[in-house]
Amino acid sequence: MKPQSDKNRKMKKFYIILIAVIIAAGVLLAVSLCVFISRKGELPNIVRSETLYVILALLLALPVLLVVLITAVLAGRKKGGNEEVSDVVVKIDGISQPEKQEGKEEETQEEVSRFDGLTRIDGQREKYKRNDYKDDITLKRLCETFRNFSANKLKLYYDISDIRRFIAGMAVSHILILQGMSGTGKTSLAYAFGEFLDNTSTVIPVQPMWKERTDLIGYYNEFTKRFNETDLLKKMYEANYSKDIYVTVLDEMNIARVEYYFAEFLSLLELPDAEKRNLSVVSDEWENDPEQLEGGHIKLPKNMWFVGTANNDDSTFAISDKVYDRAMIMDLDKKAEPFTAPKEKRLHFSYERFEELVGEAVKEYRVTTRNRQRLEKLDEYMIENFHITFGNRIMKQINTYIPVYVSCGGDELEALDDILAKKVMRKLSMQNPVYIRNSAEPFCRYMDELFGEENMPLCKEFVRRLEKNA
Repeated sequence: MKPQSDKNRKMKKFYIILIAVIIAAGVLLAVSLCVFISRKGELPNIVRSETLYVILALLLALPVLLVVLITAVLAGRKKGGNEEVSDVVVKIDGISQPEKQEGKEEETQEEVSRFDGLTRIDGQREKYKRNDYKDDITLKRLCETFRNFSANKLKLYYDISDIRRFIAGMAVSHILILQGMSGTGKTSLAYAFGEFLDNTSTVIPVQPMWKERTDLIGYYNEFTKRFNETDLLKKMYEANYSKDIYVTVLDEMNIARVEYYFAEFLSLLELPDAEKRNLSVVSDEWENDPEQLEGGHIKLPKNMWFVGTANNDDSTFAISDKVYDRAMIMDLDKKAEPFTAPKEKRLHFSYERFEELVGEAVKEYRVTTRNRQRLEKLDEYMIENFHITFGNRIMKQINTYIPVYVSCGGDELEALDDILAKKVMRKLSMQNPVYIRNSAEPFCRYMDELFGEENMPLCKEFVRRLEKNA
C-alpha cells in the first residue's frame, strides 16, 4: 500500500484532468453552436438573438464555475487534512489511542493492520498458553467423566456407547458428522464436550447460500480496507497459540453443499504432515500482518476438531462420498434415558495428551488376528458380490477406531460392527436396488456365519433397511 501523500498527488492530478476536459467541452460546444449559426445565416423564429447570447454566456460560464468550485474543494481538503488525521483513532489490544500525537510523525495506512481481531490475539498470546493440564487420565475415565458431567451439570443424557463412539471418532479424524433426527442432542453433545474441557465450543450456523471458503473464514473488504474476520478464523488463530482441544460445530452442515464451502479444509486435513496444512486467507502479504499469517496463509490447527450436525430431510443436501470417506459418522437416532450421575468437575487436558492416549491404545489393543481374518473374508465377499472393497483409508480408520473404542471400555466386535456399518455397508446404497433386494438376505446369512448370529446387528439392520426401501 502507498503512503497517503501519493494518494493526494493522484487525486490532484485527477482533478486537473477533469477541469481541462470540462473547459474543452464547453468551448467546443460554444464554437460548434456559432459555426452552426453562421452557416444557416439566421436563427429559427423560436430562438431570438437575446436567448442565444444567454445560452452562449452560460456555456462559457459553466466551466469557469466548476473550476472555481473544484479549486475551493481542493483548498478545503488541504487546510483540513491535518485536522482529520489528528482526529483518527485506532484500537490496539482493545485500548483506544490517538493515531497522531503531538511531536510524532503522521502514520500511513501501511501502519494500520487489516486484521484487527488477529492482531489483538497476538497481543494476548500468553493467556492462551496454559499449563494446568491433567495428565493422569485414561480414555475409559475420560468417557465416564464426560458422561456424568453432561448429565449432572448440563442435564444432557447420553448412552455410554455414544460417548465412546464420539471419542473414538475424534481419534480417527478431525471431522465428525453427527446425524439423525432433530432433537436427539447432536449439537448439544459437541457443545457439552467443549464445556467439559473448559474451552467452550464455537457453534457456526451454516447458511444455505454458502459456496466457498470465504463463507467460513471471511474476506477482505476493499471499501473499508479491512478483513472481515469470522469467529472461526479468530478461533483457528487462537488455537495455534494453545494446547487446548478446540471444538468447532458446523450446525446443520448439509443445509449447503459441504464439498463446496469446506473443500479446502477436507483436502488439507488429508495431509499426513500437520505442519503443511496451510489455509489460504488472503492472496498477498503486508508487512504488518499478524505474526502467524505467513504469505497470506494460516496454519490449520492440529488441536481443532470440526463436528458437523446433519439432518436428513427434504430441506438438506445429500452429503457426498468425498465427505463421508474422510469423516467419522455417528448416528443419534434416539434420546438416552435420564439417570442420576455423580458430580464431576471439568477436565482440562491437552490435545498432546489425547494423542498420546490414542497412540497407547493402538499399541495395546490391536485388532485381533481372528477379526483380521474375518475382515479379509468379508472384503473378498464384498468384491465378488458387490464390487466394493474396503480400501486403504477405511482399513487405516478401522485399525485406529477399534483399539480406541476398546480402550474407552467397549467391545471389539461392537466397534467393528459400528465402523463397518458406517463405512462399508453405506456403499451398498449406491448399488442397483433390485440387486440389493435379492442379495440382502444371503448377505445377512453370510454375516451370521462369519461373525455369529448374535453379532453385527448394525450392519444387518442397515442392509435390511436397504432391502425394504428398494
